[in-house]
Amino acid sequence: MPPAARRVNRGPSAAPQNRAAILDAARRLFADRGFLVPLSAIATEAGVGQGVLYRHFPTRLDLAFAVFEDNFVELEAAAAGGGPDAFGALWAVLLEQTVREAAFVEMVVEARSSAPAYDGDDRLRELIARTLPDAVSAGRVPAGVEVDDVLLAWRMVFGIVVTAPTPDAARAHVARAMALLDPRR
Repeated sequence: MPPAARRVNRGPSAAPQNRAAILDAARRLFADRGFLVPLSAIATEAGVGQGVLYRHFPTRLDLAFAVFEDNFVELEAAAAGGGPDAFGALWAVLLEQTVREAAFVEMVVEARSSAPAYDGDDRLRELIARTLPDAVSAGRVPAGVEVDDVLLAWRMVFGIVVTAPTPDAARAHVARAMALLDPRR
């Protein structure tokens, strides 16, 4: 029998590919198994050793922040169009991210206590504040709705997501809840 295939250490030249593989594995496993998935499982899924994972991301939050940053890129792109439809686009992406990756909401909650310098709350608040007024002016959102109301609704959505039996059920329950709250019904 031929000797077992050994993984060859390609050294620093593999760092970008290793980092990308770790981020991809983390996104999938956080989404599938939650924020507290063992980091060893992420390393295994990425095809790297735990030492490689820890060289790139010394803590779970460092890894989660790196993955979560992609979510902000997506949110910022949704809000970038401006005008009365920007809030709706932002809200749709935020809801989909919450259903798809509830682990990241868990990460935000964890960050509040263990990483007080984390600015995700402020960044989300700013995106909402930037897009909400045009949506209210255009009648797409009821008059009087403020940023804190949107954030409250988002926290309600998270509650639906984490208590739903499956992601598909979460999507259906979120859609039903949003329809119940729609002032145009």
